[in-house]
Amino acid sequence: MDWKTLKKKLIKEPDPKKKNMTFKEKVIDNIKGFGWALIVALLIKTFIIEATTVPTGSMEDTILPGDFLFINKFIYGATVPFINKKLPSLRKPRRGDIVVFKYPVDPSLNFVKRCVAVGGDTVQVINKNLYINGKFVPLPRYGKHSDNRIYPAEVTPRDNFGPFVVPANHYFMMGDNRDNSNDSRFWGPVPDSLIRGEALIIYWSWNKEIPFWEPIRKVSSIRWRRIGKFVH
Repeated sequence: MDWKTLKKKLIKEPDPKKKNMTFKEKVIDNIKGFGWALIVALLIKTFIIEATTVPTGSMEDTILPGDFLFINKFIYGATVPFINKKLPSLRKPRRGDIVVFKYPVDPSLNFVKRCVAVGGDTVQVINKNLYINGKFVPLPRYGKHSDNRIYPAEVTPRDNFGPFVVPANHYFMMGDNRDNSNDSRFWGPVPDSLIRGEALIIYWSWNKEIPFWEPIRKVSSIRWRRIGKFVH
């Protein structure tokens, strides 16, 4: 096959209809194309994948403040807008999943925590150590106790909690930064209706403490090694 033949196959000739379109027809055609692209994007955002960010250090060092995440919405069953009904799920949240959900105290906010227990499990925290159904559960790989003062030791639920039986169709959430996490120890388990999706991958990350009006420092704060990292 010579180059001219290959070139003809690779490069499509312009559509004669579009070539002869008036300016008005071209504008309408472009609007239609943009409209379909917008519809596809909205469908993906609503039912498949959505972006979110992490503003606090409650999941350190698994997820850092300034990490931007893609969340998998269809795995737990995406919520249909306006009618507030959930589609069938591939599975329910499991122990160890990092879950994005609506904050039960204020559903306008999204929280990201680790699911440590599901309906029917008994949760207990003794001297900072987590026990599920009587068995000790170690910290996640990047989890920690920072002894941060957001919830001092004298606030009982932080270091000692339970035993508490998680109701059916509810999930007990805790941050990986156990001493610096506003979680189910303080406001209870999360109902299935508030679950939004599973944290999937970090698509962008930088130090959020550096202000935008310092562009050189802001660019240098990009955490290149974290971009494209799956969270678990």
